[in-house]
Amino acid sequence: MDSQPVVYIVSDSIGETAELVARAAASQFDSGKVEVRRIPFVTHAEEIPGIVDQAAEERAVIVFTLVMPESRAILQQEASRKGVRAVDILGPVLEALEASLGRPPRFEPGLMRKVDEEYFRRVEAIEFAVKYDDGKDPRGLAMADLVVLGVSRTGKTPLCMYLAHKKIKAANVPLVPEVPLPQEIFSVPRGRLVGLIVQPEYLIQIRRERLKALGLPPDAEYSRPERVYKELAYAQEVMHKLGCVAIDVTNKAVEETAGKVLEVYYRGSRYHPE
Repeated sequence: MDSQPVVYIVSDSIGETAELVARAAASQFDSGKVEVRRIPFVTHAEEIPGIVDQAAEERAVIVFTLVMPESRAILQQEASRKGVRAVDILGPVLEALEASLGRPPRFEPGLMRKVDEEYFRRVEAIEFAVKYDDGKDPRGLAMADLVVLGVSRTGKTPLCMYLAHKKIKAANVPLVPEVPLPQEIFSVPRGRLVGLIVQPEYLIQIRRERLKALGLPPDAEYSRPERVYKELAYAQEVMHKLGCVAIDVTNKAVEETAGKVLEVYYRGSRYHPE
């Protein structure tokens, strides 16, 4: 019976790409089984001779993805000297793209993994914003990077979605005088709280337009001036009590509001609007 073949996966990142290729190739044989030994984060050329020596002792095949040309050259030289079969997965593609694009690659190991991590962090933040939108589940407040407070139609949800695309987990809590605040809000650090305020006349108009869009009378309780003033006064009281930043969103696009929120988030101190 043939012994189980051994494949060394050598990479200056985590080696997932080379391992997938090696296993895909192995699946084309009867047994389809190989012993894979992943050797990740090989970022110093002096490590390579020892790896090749060990592979030679086990009569292993080396499958490698090394970004740096010097490392690739040393591995190929050492493999040739020791009679070890070595397959360069990344090098030929890098060279072809360089010739096609007319510029050299960045030669930074692990870039694809970094891009993937950024993508998944963004998706996670978007899912968080949806799950903890409009105070659906107050348990999310403790896990949020930012908590946005405001009365209805101040743009809390679009703001949280915009922040999610910046990989910031944002939850929002509607401020309604008749609805008690969730107790979890009092445990959120001040630096992670942002309140949205708005001029009453602007909010009245926005709410009337919203009622029209829903086929409801524009003069309903929701948009009456006395109701709007009551809600805004309550919101100011809550924000003062919590000691949170207050940002005026009157006539501001979500991108402009988000810019001021991000200033607060990254600076970690209170923003005082002009």
